[in-house]
Amino acid sequence: MTTSLPPRAGRRCHNVVNTVHSTLYFSPDLDREMGALGITDPAAARLAARSAALGAVGAGTVAATFYNYNHELLARHLPAVWETASPAAVLDARLRAVDATLRRLLGEETVASPEMAEAAELALRAAEACTRHARPLYSANADLPVPDSPHLAYWHAATLLREHRGDGHLTALLSLGLDPVEAVVSHTATGKAMSPRWFLSSRGWRRGDWDAAAGRLRERGLLDAEGELTEAGTRLREELEEITDRLDTAPYEHLGAAGVERLSGLARDFAVSAAGAGAFPADLISKG
Repeated sequence: MTTSLPPRAGRRCHNVVNTVHSTLYFSPDLDREMGALGITDPAAARLAARSAALGAVGAGTVAATFYNYNHELLARHLPAVWETASPAAVLDARLRAVDATLRRLLGEETVASPEMAEAAELALRAAEACTRHARPLYSANADLPVPDSPHLAYWHAATLLREHRGDGHLTALLSLGLDPVEAVVSHTATGKAMSPRWFLSSRGWRRGDWDAAAGRLRERGLLDAEGELTEAGTRLREELEEITDRLDTAPYEHLGAAGVERLSGLARDFAVSAAGAGAFPADLISKG
């Protein structure tokens, strides 16, 4: 496939845009808003917040679309959470939490800045080229209205770009034969992913599941005895990202090289500010 973009430009743009999007799932503002609806379990709150665009779905749908969550964990909260609050109420609460989170992390001046409005316009323009087929989480969120406030519109567009890439990433994982836990174990071995402790506690798996997945990857020659990626494992992870890039080319081609560069720069500034304000736990990313 020919492209007018520099190598991996779309991936780099996605990564910085997604950083600010992801702050919601570590935010006390989300806990507060969901608690006000009666959803007080943190796991239930996060599952509901991300899946609400799909409607009052059960554990099976979320297992399929989220990929790396244990169905047993999901079944403890879904579909029961929808008896406490409707998807529409959760979506409203989610947006209120986004508003509070971005104002707290970025500051009122940044939220109201011309740069935020520009970033929202660029991200929404990129999302115009996202496609719905075989993209359930993207497509569900694409049915939601674009918020009026620029910082909320930016977060909405970031959601569309995140879920569009994520839906394609699942196709790549399946094509390369990585199951939910193997996918995360191999990603963690790159040093760029959620630590085992955070993965196990948030996704509902046990240490035995992690160790078994690592064993399967060793049998395939993808991990060595120390849990590091082998040359074959490194190649597989690179192929995985390249397939994902290929499936996610359209939004960034649509935006164009100059637009991608500008959006990446704006998003990087927001991401640095959010991280500096304590958006993420210090031990979130680690190996081992």
